[in-house]
This record gives sequence, structure tokens and C-alpha cells, in this order.
Amino acid sequence: MVKIRLKRMGAKKRPFYRLVVADSRSPRDGRFIELLGFYDPLPNPAKVQIDGDKVREWIRKGARPSDAARALLVQEGILAKVPRVFKPAPEPDSAPQAPAAAPVASDMPGSAEEVEAAEDAAAAGAAEAAQDGDAEPEAAVAEGESADAEAETAP
Repeated sequence: MVKIRLKRMGAKKRPFYRLVVADSRSPRDGRFIELLGFYDPLPNPAKVQIDGDKVREWIRKGARPSDAARALLVQEGILAKVPRVFKPAPEPDSAPQAPAAAPVASDMPGSAEEVEAAEDAAAAGAAEAAQDGDAEPEAAVAEGESADAEAETAP
């Protein structure tokens, strides 16, 4: 793909840019196809000289400007400012289609039915243990307290 981009020139801390047409695979400061103009940001106001006809010709051929080059071309009035339009996310269909072989909730491990059955069994076991007086109530174990910890804290 051919890009219109800025090629950095100049000395350290003294940048100077050339607006060039280059292959997108070539390095930023490497080989280019054609020189379109220059941009010197140091003077106030910055110096800009761009050949608008060449830019339009390359865009007509399919060259795409980089973000920095596009901003410079819009600033100079060579390109019209086009607001970026973002496509909204596609809306889901009005009638969602169920998968062909959807698993039934009771077939899946850890389903709500299994959880309820396990809780009922634990509650029944706790009730029996409380009636027998052999074991501690299930609530103490559920809170993370162990029988050993209670024995240590008891006087």
C-alpha cells in the first residue's frame, strides 16, 4: 500500500519534515517515491509548503495519508475535514435462535438443581446432627470456624 507520510529530517532537537509518498513497508526515514512538500514546525508560525495537485493525484491513485499527514493537509485546506464516523454495534436479531443441541440445565454439572439438592442434603444432615447432639451445627463450619479453633479459645 502506498502512504502519504512525514519523513523526519534535520538535526537532533531541530526537526524538519518532508511530506512524501512512500511504500508502507519502507522505513519512516527511508526510501520514498515522490516528494510532495515540507513542514518546518520550529518557526512561529510554522512553515508549510505542499504541492496540492500532486497530493490530489496520489490520493486519486489510492495513496492513503497517515494521521499526521492528514492533519497537515486539512490544516492547509488541501483535504476537506471529514468527521470520523463509527459504525454502531450490530443489533441482535428480534428472534434469537437457540442452538440446535442446547444442554439442559440438569445435565450440566453444578446446575441450580444440583446446588439446591446439595444444600437440602446438608441442611438435613445438620438437623440430624443437632438432634443427636454428637456434632456441632453446620452453621459454625459454614462460617469457616473449625472445632479445633473453638477448643483453643474456650476457657
